[in-house]
Amino acid sequence: MSLKAGIVGLPNVGKSTLFNAITKKNILAANYPFATIEPNVGVVTVPDQRLDKLNEMYQPKKLVPTTFEFTDIAGLVKGASNGEGLGNKFLSHIREVDAIVEVVRCFIDGEITHVEGEIDPIRDIEIINTELILADLEIVESRINKIEKKAETTKDKQALLELSALRKSKEALESGIALRNISFTTDELSAIASFNFITLKKIIYAANVNEEDAIAGHNKFTDLVNEYANKEKSKVIIMCAKLESELSEYDDTDRKAFMEDLGLNSSGLDMLINATYDLLGLKTFFTAGADECRAWTFKTGMKAPECAGIIHTDFQKGFIKAEVMSYNDLESLGSEKAVQEAGKLRLEGKDYIMQDGDICYFRFNVTK
Repeated sequence: MSLKAGIVGLPNVGKSTLFNAITKKNILAANYPFATIEPNVGVVTVPDQRLDKLNEMYQPKKLVPTTFEFTDIAGLVKGASNGEGLGNKFLSHIREVDAIVEVVRCFIDGEITHVEGEIDPIRDIEIINTELILADLEIVESRINKIEKKAETTKDKQALLELSALRKSKEALESGIALRNISFTTDELSAIASFNFITLKKIIYAANVNEEDAIAGHNKFTDLVNEYANKEKSKVIIMCAKLESELSEYDDTDRKAFMEDLGLNSSGLDMLINATYDLLGLKTFFTAGADECRAWTFKTGMKAPECAGIIHTDFQKGFIKAEVMSYNDLESLGSEKAVQEAGKLRLEGKDYIMQDGDICYFRFNVTK
């Protein structure tokens, strides 16, 4: 299951430094606008201590964590919806992601210029959000003009549903409200899904602070960002991109020791990756054995056959049963045999809704 989060923000807020830390790739992170011109893509592993424990228990030949794709997109500027800066090129890239990580500068540094002058995180957020709203509004208006007369003349149910959803979207966008902050029915969402509206995507604000404030956990700027995010029920991750970049150079042991010296329980990157994973309603199930222990990403609410299909389409087509045990049961009882003897190993059918932490063996049969 390929999933993408796009890292966006004004120029010089720390996007590329953060991306460097996430992917450990040496892309250009310069002190001038548009240091990133083409979107840089990197795949990261989702931190999961449960997989480490399975590795310890099974000692498999191969260990495969679940992954997430982050895309660093060129800095947005005021007027992008009208072609300023990289304009529509930027906007086309952001339409392709599943979720948005908006990096907001929450630190003062006289050596790093700010494209808008002084530091004001709420102004920065609203510049970006306004440009995204205007970009979506342009598409909404264009589509309404195209189908309005035909929908009202033919009375086609699907066309009328689409028109109704578009009009609702237009009203919100003209009021400066992102589409993720209004209520749509399932049918309405289906009717407008093909437009891939940017403001319908879920968002996390990554408040980029200096090292001292990262350790403290906040500053006056992040307090403002938190207040703003709470109003739209979004999440804020406070982190120091520069510090995360330094941490990414260490191996696991040294990184852990360095973080302990700083008084940090977990890195900002781990928090961001996990928060983005949760934002999209993603969970993890496992397959485990002597050959391989592997984490698999699935969406909340998926049933056992659908999850089997993530591994291979034949598993879903020929699904019979799933042998399932809970990671918590395996950890507490110490072995598969002990789980089985305790009656905790279950056979689940086609209607079983997969749970986070399930360890599965799928039975299937495909006739040709």
